[in-house]
Amino acid sequence: MPNQQNHNHLQRKLGPFSLTNLVIANMIGTGIFTTSGLLMQNLHHPILMMGLWIMAGIIALSGALCYAQLGTVFPQAGGEYIFLSRLYHPLLGFLTGWVSFVVGFSAPIAASSLAASSYVIRACPQLMERAHIFGIHESGLLIKILSLIIILTFTSVHVRGVPFGTRIQNGLTLLKIIFILGFLLAGFLWGQGDLSHFIPQESFSLNLSGWRMIGLSLIWIFFAFSGWNAATYIGSEIKNPDRNLPLSLILGTMVVTGLYLALNVLFIYAVPPAEMEGVIAIGGLAVRYLFGPSLETYFSLFIALALLSSISAFIILGPRIYYAMAREGYFFRFAAKVGSSSHTPFLAIIIQSALAALMVLTGTFDQILTYIGFSLGIFPILAVLSVFKLKKHFSTKFFLPAYPLPPLVFISISTVILVLTYLERPVESSIALAVVFAGLPAYFWFKKKNLR
Repeated sequence: MPNQQNHNHLQRKLGPFSLTNLVIANMIGTGIFTTSGLLMQNLHHPILMMGLWIMAGIIALSGALCYAQLGTVFPQAGGEYIFLSRLYHPLLGFLTGWVSFVVGFSAPIAASSLAASSYVIRACPQLMERAHIFGIHESGLLIKILSLIIILTFTSVHVRGVPFGTRIQNGLTLLKIIFILGFLLAGFLWGQGDLSHFIPQESFSLNLSGWRMIGLSLIWIFFAFSGWNAATYIGSEIKNPDRNLPLSLILGTMVVTGLYLALNVLFIYAVPPAEMEGVIAIGGLAVRYLFGPSLETYFSLFIALALLSSISAFIILGPRIYYAMAREGYFFRFAAKVGSSSHTPFLAIIIQSALAALMVLTGTFDQILTYIGFSLGIFPILAVLSVFKLKKHFSTKFFLPAYPLPPLVFISISTVILVLTYLERPVESSIALAVVFAGLPAYFWFKKKNLR
């Protein structure tokens, strides 16, 4: 067994309830409320779209099972950084941490804050009128300002400490789940929908072009599922990690998969597939069809609230990776500094939020999202592959069901998705790869500095 002593200053305070909430909050975000209309535009086939959501749920659950085993052997802050550093080489660990810093957390914080601000302005157009008093005449500028306020607010919350931050996080996540369940119940019981929307109006060709489109669609869907591994990033702060870490990953992933499938069924039930195509604000459109335009305002506010929960989760999780990297000399040393009273890596939280704010100021929602999906698909494959090495050299209290099926399912399907996506969108995929390779000189610089 690896040495599992407490070799940092983070404290084990998080139980199963907070952990599962964190996984759910990290998963339910921008993706579920923005991708289905884009998927229908490419697929033109509601049954196929539902099948791809089911497949993504199976992939996510397979990954969660594998990460549960990895996390119980290495119950430390850092997630993939720890797994790849310990089981392969520190270079791979650094690169996954590098991608997490540049893409995995900072970019979703920026994208989610922009999306939340857009929904707030959609629900409250009078904000634009009041902004004119301060010389703000463009909605895009107001969206960026609101996004910066959101990032600053949650950064301030989470530098204060884990207990205070998790109370805020738990409250937002519970509200999110209640709203989604209420929307599903009202939509199916009283909404004006039609089951004939599930009948495909045209066939889907499974030629090379069709398979490439399926791969790209799964990348978009899997972006909505990102976060199924959330609990492993804060392994150093989990009480009884042998039990609570696997429970939170598996339960959280299963709950979110069920909610995603139900939401997509309701979207198709509410909106004719031809009207769904290309619509980003698919949730608002579904409410308009189900209940009329008057309730669209309230639903837009609900989506904004749901996105706030995700932003909060991202701000909690990402800095634990940079903290772990800095502790071992592979990141700026100030990122390892922990507040004496807050017991949080507050400087790592601040630098992550600063990068997210920079992305808000310099990019748009679409630009930020283009390379997230591909970037986030690379290193989980290597982490899950390490399960086979783990089995040979380590013992664990968590029994991986149906081994070796979960790692084989995750690795094979995820690899095919990346290849098909590269063939369909080579520019965006190349940008994602460039971000990874940009981490190589940074690694050797930190290593040289560390040795010195």
